[in-house]
Amino acid sequence: MADGGATHRLFVAIPVPPETKAACRELIEPVRTTRFGRAARWVHLDSLHVTLRFLGDTPEAVVPEVTQAVDAALRGRAAFEVVLSRAGSFPPSSRKIRALWLGIERGADELSALGDALTGPLAALGWDADPRPFRPHLTVARTDAAGIRDAALTAQALEGAAQSWSTGFVADRVVLYRSHLGGGPPRYEAVTEVQLAP
Repeated sequence: MADGGATHRLFVAIPVPPETKAACRELIEPVRTTRFGRAARWVHLDSLHVTLRFLGDTPEAVVPEVTQAVDAALRGRAAFEVVLSRAGSFPPSSRKIRALWLGIERGADELSALGDALTGPLAALGWDADPRPFRPHLTVARTDAAGIRDAALTAQALEGAAQSWSTGFVADRVVLYRSHLGGGPPRYEAVTEVQLAP
């Protein structure tokens, strides 16, 4: 995107409802509070979401066009069920784990379709298509600052705890968020919201 002037850090995501956040908290909290789990940077579960597209720093003048593009791309699409199940780490076969995630057992195809629907309208505004395949998941922790052993133990503990765990929700809206960084955990402000059809 063009430089200069005020920018807004934007991303498009499906918000996770409170009851699902509570189920995630119940799973994560025993792992987070272990000696090795404290070395990870856990996301604030109050702002848990499934990212469809990260846009990054966006010139303030372009935000109305992005808002219109997101609305036009997603308006009229149907709501669907998302089921979270199991956990994993990224990169999966690396000696040093950098992130922990919860998997999406049901709803991944619909999430991918929403991401694909955004590609054309955003490309028209200057965002290149993401060359990496879209793999829907919920990132719950970053372990890049943790030691290799602590990161591995945390990943193993979360994967073990989530082995027979699942929870779900209905994805009924997509939100264009602006993130505010600095002065504590990131804060997410809804710029626009697209309701999915029942």
